[in-house]
Amino acid sequence: MLVASSPDSSIAEPAEGAVARPSRARAITVLTAGLVVAIIVATGVGAIGLSPGEVMAALVRPLGFELPWAVGSREELIVWSLRLPRVALAVLVGAGLAGAGAALQGLVRNPLADPGLIGISNGAAFAAVAFIVVGAPLAAVAGALAPWLLPAAAFVGALVASGAAVLLARRHGRIGPASLILAGVGVASLAGSGIGLFLFVADDAQLRSVTFWSLGSLGNATWPLVGVVAGPMAIAGLIIGRHTADLDRLLLGETEARHLGVEVEQVTRRMIVAVALAVGAAVAACGVIGFVGLVVPHLVRGWLGPAHRGVVPASILGGALLMVAADVVARTIVAPAELPIGIITALVGAPVLLVVVLRGRAEGLA
Repeated sequence: MLVASSPDSSIAEPAEGAVARPSRARAITVLTAGLVVAIIVATGVGAIGLSPGEVMAALVRPLGFELPWAVGSREELIVWSLRLPRVALAVLVGAGLAGAGAALQGLVRNPLADPGLIGISNGAAFAAVAFIVVGAPLAAVAGALAPWLLPAAAFVGALVASGAAVLLARRHGRIGPASLILAGVGVASLAGSGIGLFLFVADDAQLRSVTFWSLGSLGNATWPLVGVVAGPMAIAGLIIGRHTADLDRLLLGETEARHLGVEVEQVTRRMIVAVALAVGAAVAACGVIGFVGLVVPHLVRGWLGPAHRGVVPASILGGALLMVAADVVARTIVAPAELPIGIITALVGAPVLLVVVLRGRAEGLA
């Protein structure tokens, strides 16, 4: 139950008879252990299978350590150059999407809010599709920068869409959650119309590229790309982590949060910037991936309770774990082909969302 007890604490202890919840430290420990296991397993899965012991031996051998499992230069090359960049990108993207979802749900005080709610994903998709369809001449003269033009276009599109939503939602110097959602829906619809227009004029090759990109893939993962994505993700994580207490106070309502010392407009702007950075970087790196930013924070909040000091880090770990696991399924379920990872996350997220909706309706009818 939420109470406004003090500026330093707006989440009270559970009432007697409430469902017992695990501690934040225990939950983070469990998720961290699960993520480590998932990373080791994912790094070993592929055309040339490696056991967990061989993966760990290949990971530590360049550092001068030797484990009982024999690995050669081929195994090291497979682990460090081919699989680990992909796993690292999956960790970053999953963590960024889930962390952004947790922040946005707290900001708009809606546990079913999604980063795409304010048009960020559609804005990035519109810019990327536009570049695929009409950007070929620019790519031809870009030289070594050509591979980075599509991610850059998607990232700029995400920032422009979020900025447009903020400007449309601003009223008398303030940004209300309801206005932000409505503005975001409008921006997303406009971007979706633009995507449809470009798809109408695209040729067959461009349509195939757009279809694969719009469903998400980690197939282009490299260490330089991981490094580029890590920057915006780190900045977004720092911003969100700094304001977890403010997000807790916002759960009480804007008026109560202001009485507790929260600068609501400033926190709102910073959260939107953080969400735009995280989602924009994720979409730019691997395309549109749905449900991670919606389902993971919602499940974590039901597991740990509403306090964001637990919800945010647990969501980050849970999102990373989900993306790594989904990528393993995407690489193996139709091997040697690869299934777009967005299909896997939708297959996981959609049933969970339907269960939540049905449960809520049942409780409402009770």
